[in-house]
Amino acid sequence: MIRRLANTFLSSLFVLGCINFVLAQEYTVNGVVTEANIPIPFAVVSLFSNEDTINSISNEMGEFEFTNVTSGLYTFQVKAVGFEMYSSQLNVNSNTRMLKNIELKSTWYNLNQVVVTGTKTAKRNTESAVIVSVIDSKGLENTQSCVLSEGLKFQPGLRVETDCQTCNYTQLRMNGLGGGYSQILINGRPIFSPLTGLYGMDQIPANMIERIEIVRGGGSALYGSSAIGGIVNVITRVPTKNAFEAGYTYQNISGTDDYSFTGNTTLINKKKNAGFSLFLLHRERGYFDQNNDNFSELPIIENKAIGGNLFFKPKSNQKIEVNFSTLKEYRFGGEMLNISPHLTQQSEERTHNVLIGNVDYQINFNDDNSSIITYAAGQQTLRDHYTGIYPDDSLEIANHLNHPPYGTSVNQTYQGGIQVNHRIKNFLNGTNVFTLGAEFINDDIYDEIPSYAYLVNQQTQDVAAFIQSDWDIIPSLTLLSGVRIDKHNLVNHTILSPRFSLMYKWRKSTQIRASWSTGFRAPQAFDADLHIAFAGGGVSRITLDPNLKEERSNTLNASVNYDNAQEHFIIGGTAEVFYTQLNNAFFLQHIGADEFGMQFQKQNGIGATVQGVTLEARANFDRVVQLEAGYTLQSSLYDTPVEYHEGLEAKKEFLRTPANYGYATLAVYAPKKLTTSINLVQTGSMLIGHFGGSPEHTEDSYVTTPSFSEIGFKCAYSFSFSSKIGLELFSGIKNLTNAYQSDFDSGKNRDSNYIYGPAAPRTYFLGLKLKSI
Repeated sequence: MIRRLANTFLSSLFVLGCINFVLAQEYTVNGVVTEANIPIPFAVVSLFSNEDTINSISNEMGEFEFTNVTSGLYTFQVKAVGFEMYSSQLNVNSNTRMLKNIELKSTWYNLNQVVVTGTKTAKRNTESAVIVSVIDSKGLENTQSCVLSEGLKFQPGLRVETDCQTCNYTQLRMNGLGGGYSQILINGRPIFSPLTGLYGMDQIPANMIERIEIVRGGGSALYGSSAIGGIVNVITRVPTKNAFEAGYTYQNISGTDDYSFTGNTTLINKKKNAGFSLFLLHRERGYFDQNNDNFSELPIIENKAIGGNLFFKPKSNQKIEVNFSTLKEYRFGGEMLNISPHLTQQSEERTHNVLIGNVDYQINFNDDNSSIITYAAGQQTLRDHYTGIYPDDSLEIANHLNHPPYGTSVNQTYQGGIQVNHRIKNFLNGTNVFTLGAEFINDDIYDEIPSYAYLVNQQTQDVAAFIQSDWDIIPSLTLLSGVRIDKHNLVNHTILSPRFSLMYKWRKSTQIRASWSTGFRAPQAFDADLHIAFAGGGVSRITLDPNLKEERSNTLNASVNYDNAQEHFIIGGTAEVFYTQLNNAFFLQHIGADEFGMQFQKQNGIGATVQGVTLEARANFDRVVQLEAGYTLQSSLYDTPVEYHEGLEAKKEFLRTPANYGYATLAVYAPKKLTTSINLVQTGSMLIGHFGGSPEHTEDSYVTTPSFSEIGFKCAYSFSFSSKIGLELFSGIKNLTNAYQSDFDSGKNRDSNYIYGPAAPRTYFLGLKLKSI
């Protein structure tokens, strides 16, 4: 009897154990969090049951995974800042494998994107102690920006200006500081060299760009030399889905033809652990002559570009990313004759061949609390060029024909480094992400014109280490602190650049930030220093003072950011004040002339102060109407007056620096297939130099330019051929009121630097895009 009861008891235990084994089997649940097929990183994914709650965080590809999940019924929930919560019931069983894309709906209208430039780690904009402005590919489309230089005009605190009437090289100014004070990055790497900076913003096509992140103010604690004014990080397109796009655009610039063909494709495998994107551009533009003197104000441009992005994830915690591009450009401006450049009365010819690339490897470990990134990047620019004026004297003509001023340039930049990130979740009752790293960058420039005895043979090397603490002291208070140590070969001592930023989140909708940073510029030639201009019947050149010292800076920024997001609308704004003190500030001193023309020397001044305020406003109603605007009021003054040219009054004011400038964009997405956009760029008056020599202007002088406004309009309509292929037709006008400079110099003795205002006169455009849906 006892034995029978024991056997029955054991049998019952066995059956119950089998039942429990069946009922309690464990499974793996994974998936991808997206918005419009674009991955959403850092989403909190949760499974709730009566017995347990388990959480996961989506990675940079939007992927999440739960392992060892007991079978049963769960509440499945996904939360991400700036998106509506997703919730559903999920029955975990043997049929549960890979979940389909979890699509979230944004409530922030792209105002809370994930950015990487401010802290060198991925972080949501409202969580970053550093303000990062973003313009994405949609913004570039709405403003009909064909190249990088056109898109940067539509950001607060930024100005893009054309600085040469003959070759049309462009310069970016941030918070009142010239191009040499800002650093342009490609995928986070500083390979946009001083020589590349002359024409590079016109060579990078918009269809190469995923988004542009901008940090205004001193960023040198992380990014090194030349980041006093700020950082522009161009992030190329990353493959996230299978798609294609092919387009054609025709522009008529007051009678001048400008057309371009573009193409993009992205491919990604079923496992989504490998992908490839490709872009291409072919563009041709003719001359434009504003004052009918047969000398161009817009040069001929022929651009060809091709490149791509490749990523591969050998394991879920590892990623290899490769970016590459080749840019080829031919540019010719001056006397509009179809003959060799040295036979024209005055001209500039440029042929560029540019290669750019970088390789990154990242591995995450320690439950994604730690990561190591190693990277290498480089660029090579080969340039053939001509800059010359046909002389009047017979002996000089013979010498010119025997030794025409053709030149060659070779520029190579390469960088390598390592970065380590580690998150400590309980750091003095807060969370802290430590970032430390080291990098090396080398830049070689060789630029020679034998006929002018002109030679730039410059090598710069910078070995640096940096450490940063991104400490969330409490949920509402974040302290970002760091220091960078640079040893630059042109500076005889080590440079320390500390940086501190503090953010206080006052309620959910408001962030108050303050920062202090230091920076430096090495005593080297930058973009504008490498440009040879025409003035006074000759060519002007810039050399460096043999005793030139590095320029140092101290920058203070403070801002208040407010965004009120409701179910159907969002309205917000930002007010930022900035103050930068420059010590040993660089300036150009006129030191005379030789047989070829005027000579300038870059020297150190005593100091300078740049200060001002930038105001931003933004609004979005139900994703139908979107408005963005920014306006800057500022002053840029040397501590003591600077003699820009012999015989002219010394001035404290920075030249080519208006006291006010701004932009506005308005996009209306209604009806659904129709997009209408209007944009405005406004620039106040500014002081510029005007050298004599042309028939209209025989004496050297200062000129205060008029203010100007540039208005653009675009309308686009989309058709669907099928569920997978669509067609977009678009048309519009740039510079609607034709606010183009009307007092250009004429003839071969013109001052080519006397140029201001919009980059082109009134322009009509139309085009089409065939694309996947």
